[in-house]
Amino acid sequence: MRVLFWGTPEFAAAPLRALIGEGFDVVGVVTQPDKPQGRSREIIPSVVKQIAQEEEIPLFQPKNARDPELLEKLKDLKPEIGIVVAYGHILPQKIIDLPAKGTLNIHASLLPMLRGAAPIQAALKQGLAETGVTIMRVVPALDAGPIILQADTPILADETYGELSDRLSELGALSLIEALTLISIGAGKEKPQDESRATYAAKITRESSRIDWSTSALEISRLIRASDPKPGAYTQTPNFDVKLFGPKLMDGIKGHPGEVLKTTGELIVACGIDALRIAEVQPSGKKRMPAQEWTRGRGIAVGERFGV
Repeated sequence: MRVLFWGTPEFAAAPLRALIGEGFDVVGVVTQPDKPQGRSREIIPSVVKQIAQEEEIPLFQPKNARDPELLEKLKDLKPEIGIVVAYGHILPQKIIDLPAKGTLNIHASLLPMLRGAAPIQAALKQGLAETGVTIMRVVPALDAGPIILQADTPILADETYGELSDRLSELGALSLIEALTLISIGAGKEKPQDESRATYAAKITRESSRIDWSTSALEISRLIRASDPKPGAYTQTPNFDVKLFGPKLMDGIKGHPGEVLKTTGELIVACGIDALRIAEVQPSGKKRMPAQEWTRGRGIAVGERFGV
């Protein structure tokens, strides 16, 4: 089967490698243009681009998928099916319909729950017990296409966004191969989504990653895990912002919201309900480090408050 692949971030790497490893004919890869990353603003190619170059697969990096020249180039590839995995832009209908068998998408939730840009982070912030992946047909409406295959997995205690994303990427790769196998033998049945059950996962913003210490330790813990490693849940000190990682619930400990209760041996901060022990921090402009190292360097003191 001749496959046209669309994807950009690390999440798309496992599905692309699975297609190649299982012998599918990946005739082209479309990924976003290279962008500056990190504090150094170094131009780093996406992992999807690196795989395509290693495998000598024709590579396309248009500014967006509506480039008319792109459509003509892709027509020449004669793809039988398109696969989209976190490409980053909505595809126009002409692109969706280009492959003879249409275009499929791997979405990192059990649709119709958590449609949208950040389903993994939303599952963690909402404290869901399980999530999964959905292989669906791409339609113009956001993540609303008929479902071909789903696979679920429990969300582990203390699991971070990065850890869960890696697991769902691998699960998505396995599910994609299974779905394509079913389609190839004519057994790929499609099931419409139940619109009455649809929920949405909004795009992550800086403001949505800011810690509100008046909320409970449980809610803040979920936010920190959902933001680890990126973008990092942050709070304010009197002098600068700092990102927090590795939260552990400390039941029954009280204090003013955001108040630093302990810095010797461990960093404990009071929340609206209960408190949190923080394992790691990342002050503005510095590397991620153990919280103890930061407090020994007088990053924060007992009695001071975050978020004020």
